[in-house]
Amino acid sequence: MPDQLLFGMEVVLNGLMAGVLYALVALGFVLIYKASGIFNYAQGVMALFAALTLVGVMEGQVPFAHLINAILGTQVHHFGWHVPTLLAIILTILVMVLLAWTVNQLIFRHLVNQEPIILFMATIGLAYFLEGFGDIMWGSDIKKLDVGLPQGINPAIDDLTFGIFGYGFFIDNLDIVATVVAALLVVSLVLFAQYSKQGRAMRAVADDHQAALSVGISLKFIWVMVWSLAGFVALVAGIMWGTKSGVQFSLSLIALKALPVLMLGGFTSIPGAIVGGLIIGVGEKLFEFSVGPMVGGATENWFAYVLALIFLVFRPQGLFGEKIIERV
Repeated sequence: MPDQLLFGMEVVLNGLMAGVLYALVALGFVLIYKASGIFNYAQGVMALFAALTLVGVMEGQVPFAHLINAILGTQVHHFGWHVPTLLAIILTILVMVLLAWTVNQLIFRHLVNQEPIILFMATIGLAYFLEGFGDIMWGSDIKKLDVGLPQGINPAIDDLTFGIFGYGFFIDNLDIVATVVAALLVVSLVLFAQYSKQGRAMRAVADDHQAALSVGISLKFIWVMVWSLAGFVALVAGIMWGTKSGVQFSLSLIALKALPVLMLGGFTSIPGAIVGGLIIGVGEKLFEFSVGPMVGGATENWFAYVLALIFLVFRPQGLFGEKIIERV
């Protein structure tokens, strides 16, 4: 088999794995938009904040240590203990639930039935606030996140492909774990949205805030629940991305790569987030592999947005999005 074809097959597999990581971030956007009609610009920063909190808890770091030391003239940085990974994850989930409740109490309960652009601007402000708050709380240095997930080349796939093709494919174990986790998340969220009482209430709130209130649905409970779920998804995405590339403030920019994923898959479709992520992941890797050398490379920075623009022209609701028909 020609070497170029083998390289292309490896690129496709790695593109699928990268697409899963993009889709994990997009899932948080879909959850909030599906439940409240809010495009949450802060989802990427929530992933960053969750990862920072997890590392800080695991390492026993003192929150706001730099601020405390500057005010009191102390040199306190750590409590002197390390928290087990599972307990740290549980504590971080509780922090994200508290964050969801706080966001609802201080911001969104005052914006019920407001225009979508007002809600969107509120999430932009929330994103910048969380980024600064995370910096003050945990520091801005790059942190290593290790929760025990396997990393490095998968020897079984390497041996299998070498035996078949005479060429071993490099597939990262972390990408395989991310794929399994994303699949479980999608199945769980779809079942929750379609068959649970809270999931049906979530969809009702998205259609009309006032109508949902009139039939006894608690808007406060639904929004706290949805933001908590989005916080959990952000934590999962933060763990995967933080393990892969370290916990640093550029992590918040992964939200920008999730935008083309949403445009392809649809803002209201949970499976669409996965499919859109896979299309973007494979597309940008193949385009860089085949066309990149002819145009000077670095096509991964812009390919996803060009593809999303094409979709906006011909199918603005995305592959799985619902067509919105308004009668006037």
